[in-house]
Amino acid sequence: MDLLAHLEAYVATVDETSFSRAADRLGIAQPLLSRRIKTLEARFGGLLFDRSRRQVATTELGMLLLPYARDVLERAQRLDQVARSAQRSRARAVGVPADCAPAALAQVIRAGAERGTTLSVRELPPEEREARLADGTLAYALLRVPPERAGHRVPLGLATAPPLDARPLTDARRGRPVHLEDLRPRRTGAAAGAASGAATGARTVPLPILTLTEDDVPYARDRLARAAARSGLPEQLVRPGGPAATALAETLAGRAVLLCGEPFARRHGADWAPLADASLHRGYDVRATPRQPGGDVPQWLSEMLAAAAGAGTAAQAVRRAEPADTTTRLAAHG
Repeated sequence: MDLLAHLEAYVATVDETSFSRAADRLGIAQPLLSRRIKTLEARFGGLLFDRSRRQVATTELGMLLLPYARDVLERAQRLDQVARSAQRSRARAVGVPADCAPAALAQVIRAGAERGTTLSVRELPPEEREARLADGTLAYALLRVPPERAGHRVPLGLATAPPLDARPLTDARRGRPVHLEDLRPRRTGAAAGAASGAATGARTVPLPILTLTEDDVPYARDRLARAAARSGLPEQLVRPGGPAATALAETLAGRAVLLCGEPFARRHGADWAPLADASLHRGYDVRATPRQPGGDVPQWLSEMLAAAAGAGTAAQAVRRAEPADTTTRLAAHG
């Protein structure tokens, strides 16, 4: 027996002094209401209403049980309200890359609170964000997708330790995009060879290119490896940088260059120049778990999460003045 539904029928009939009006109030058929009243009477062992009169009258037993019935219904109503309130205020976990700007994530949390949604941010690797979104652990997540199919794109570039003098990315100071072939070993000049005791025409050793965990996804690894091979870079030159702090330390010490977004590089005092090859940039879609009510991502949340990850238009990041052809560009780099 659904005790609450049966008590509702009982209390509504007392209030309305009519079976038909009580049924209308509850939105049910009168025969169903009558059956519920009879079920309660059988449970309590006595009549709740005197049906011998033209107008329904509550019996002595009915009046005795009425305050308790009302109390049960009021408590059940409060229980429902608390449960609904808890669902509305329950923190919804959002999966984000580890290199998002903290200040931007704080704005996301505040914006959710202003809209009555409690958000909690979780920094997770790309594949874990996808898995946790699928199993419902995350309500929303920034998922890596190829940039040409992405709703949001984050221009990637190479970060170096300032100043850039005598380092591979000398064009970055002038705001020019970087081509991977610019990092190929170069021949040193006669003066440099004499100063180092090496023979004139010796080749410099290029700095390794470190990648972050955020770019350790199959399609991104494959694209970067193929681009490096086309550019004539040694295969071992591109490698995972390990923890972000370690990769940054190597970069700021001048022992490596780091593949990352501009906001991440600038926050840590590194210089940065965008990669000219937009196919190597990051692509993101903001998605909701299938278990999320409605299944849609609010527009404000999608835009703010993308901004926190450094999303922009990749074409704008690399639309800079540069030599018109590869020969001229390589000549400019020695």
